[in-house]
Amino acid sequence: MAFGLWKLMVLRYFGIRVTALDRSIKFYTELLGLKKRREGTMPHGGKWVLLEDPRSHQRLELNWYPSNSPYATSYVAGEGLDHIGLKVQDAASTFRKLVAKGASSALEPKNQDGVNGIYYLKDPDGNWIEFF
Repeated sequence: MAFGLWKLMVLRYFGIRVTALDRSIKFYTELLGLKKRREGTMPHGGKWVLLEDPRSHQRLELNWYPSNSPYATSYVAGEGLDHIGLKVQDAASTFRKLVAKGASSALEPKNQDGVNGIYYLKDPDGNWIEFF
């Protein structure tokens, strides 16, 4: 990866958008054997659930947004990638460096989902990448 930042990044999970959180949790845990690790509510009312494969330790985050959330866009089957999560040593610094090199911000830093230390950029196709 360019800019020497790749040594400081760890791919942690993929987040997908789901339309029915309980139904999705049941599918991924009961049918596919993933284990629920954490869950929470976002400042705008959305909910997230982090799942993990007990053998590979790969993680999948399920993201559900209520209809009044700014992230509740029309759902198209097969296009439910919500974001990719990368753990970095300094999210703010990484964000600034990548924007300076030409990356596009998905949200302005002051609006970064109301959570300190989390920043979102867009890849060339508009997919969101979270740095935390």
